[in-house]
Amino acid sequence: MRLLFILLVSFFCAYLPVNKTLDKFIYKPALTKPFAAEDKYPVPPDNANRLFYIQRTPNTNTIIYELNARNGQVDEENPINVYWIKYAVDGQKEELNYIQRKFAYGIITKKLSNERYDVRFVSYKKFPLLLMKANDGKYHIFATVEQKQIMLNRIFINIEGGTFWLPNIVYVEFKGTDPLTGKELIQRFKP
Repeated sequence: MRLLFILLVSFFCAYLPVNKTLDKFIYKPALTKPFAAEDKYPVPPDNANRLFYIQRTPNTNTIIYELNARNGQVDEENPINVYWIKYAVDGQKEELNYIQRKFAYGIITKKLSNERYDVRFVSYKKFPLLLMKANDGKYHIFATVEQKQIMLNRIFINIEGGTFWLPNIVYVEFKGTDPLTGKELIQRFKP
């Protein structure tokens, strides 16, 4: 539990103003082989309501962020449902526990307009995400990375060693789609 909190906090600390520069966007065609660490991780089953997911080492358990809608109407009070797929335990679906919801992977949403919501991770409220409809008429999560807006699909955190409180984060990677061109965008950096 604490490790999850630390991983997410470490991930978001990369956005604090420090003297580290982010790599430039890597434009990678969808058919190229993924980075080596990603080879071990399953892709969650297709779901029309899935917005994005987070995967991280040391296991394949995945946090899913899914649109909470019924009959085409978004739940204004709780527009995003967050849960685990426990691949390390037979792929079971499991809700986040209290600590995960309140201190690590949970989110806070605020309605901005009819079809737009401000979304923030509870562990790092300074990093804004935007839930809104895209040109395809479906809801997506948008993130701004290096002054470029992407439709976020996946966040991956690669950890090698370190301690319980200070894991050695090798890199954090955003994977998404350019909403204008449809190209896959990957932003990888070392926090």
